[in-house]
Amino acid sequence: MFALRVTALNNLEKKSFYSFLILYIVSSFAFISLSAYWYYTAQITMLKSNDYYKHQHTADRVSSEIIAAHMKGNLHYVPPKEKDTTLALIGTNNKVVYGKITEDFFPTKPEYFAQGDHCILVSQAPQDHLGIKYVVVQSKILFEEITELKRSVMLVMFFGIIIMSLLAVVLSRFFMRPIHQHIKHIEEFIHDTAHELNTPITALSMSVSRALKKQTYDEKILKNISISTKQLFDIYSSLTYLNFTSRSKESPHVNIRPILEKSVAYYKELSQSKGIEITFDVHDFSFNIDESKLTMLFGNLINNAIKYSMPNSKIEITLEEGVFIIKDYGIGIEEDKIEHIFQKYNRQTEYAGGFGIGLSIVKKICDEYVINLEVSSVKDEGTRFVLTFL
Repeated sequence: MFALRVTALNNLEKKSFYSFLILYIVSSFAFISLSAYWYYTAQITMLKSNDYYKHQHTADRVSSEIIAAHMKGNLHYVPPKEKDTTLALIGTNNKVVYGKITEDFFPTKPEYFAQGDHCILVSQAPQDHLGIKYVVVQSKILFEEITELKRSVMLVMFFGIIIMSLLAVVLSRFFMRPIHQHIKHIEEFIHDTAHELNTPITALSMSVSRALKKQTYDEKILKNISISTKQLFDIYSSLTYLNFTSRSKESPHVNIRPILEKSVAYYKELSQSKGIEITFDVHDFSFNIDESKLTMLFGNLINNAIKYSMPNSKIEITLEEGVFIIKDYGIGIEEDKIEHIFQKYNRQTEYAGGFGIGLSIVKKICDEYVINLEVSSVKDEGTRFVLTFL
């Protein structure tokens, strides 16, 4: 039912999972036990009360029949047999006149008590009629009912604990599922970040080493150093924005064109390294937005276009009347995956690496400044982003 399995959890998640599971089961067991105890004691009280009144009713009925027989002049009285009940009549001479005493006792006063597996009621209601001093009513019904009650309560507790345990496992997995996914994303993000950092750092190291060996700084070495440095700065900017940046209270009114031109120039070396031609047709347009965020917005879109473009292809960029369009002729995106490309840490392909935050930053900035964002793509033909600055 759930994709998450305990074996897929790391040690920290397992510890949290089992801690929650044990706490839930223990608290559920305590609740069930307490509820069972309250129910059991309430039922015992009710059963005892019912048993007492049944015994009393039987004793009163027999006593009434004894008195009636005496009033009619009868010398003897034999009570009818009672179902599940044993009767004994004790004479004024303190001897058993009828029936038998089931337990090891002899009545000396009116009372109701339990002894052995019987409940016994001693009634003085005959008032010595026909020489009968006490009516003794004895029955095992209450003990049988209590035994059955105990069995029922224990059975319900047993199944209740099983059900609560199963529910605890399901709930534990359910609540651990987003935590597991989040930790998985973090682990993947750390892995991908380390991988992404490794590329420009290695390139920088190699370029510097070559430069030191050659003792000259040719254009190719400087270009590699520049590209690698910019890649490191892009990673740093993205991570900083995701974790520390909040919206400015007031955004300045800026001209978009020069900022866009700087962004294209910034990635010129990277595009040239893949033989990609960037065609550029932009016009002045002003908008209220933080310049650094606008730079990051354009940077992520241009960098993405370069990443996923085929070598020796082209990228078309236009800005006219507040509508920015960037179109590449790269690998494209499958139609059913387009709606997921703005999710954080989401990567639809391993074609160009990355850790899946570029387009999520684009979406976040667009939402922040109410910029309409549209995307269309055809697999293996290219992708087109349209931003309308409202």
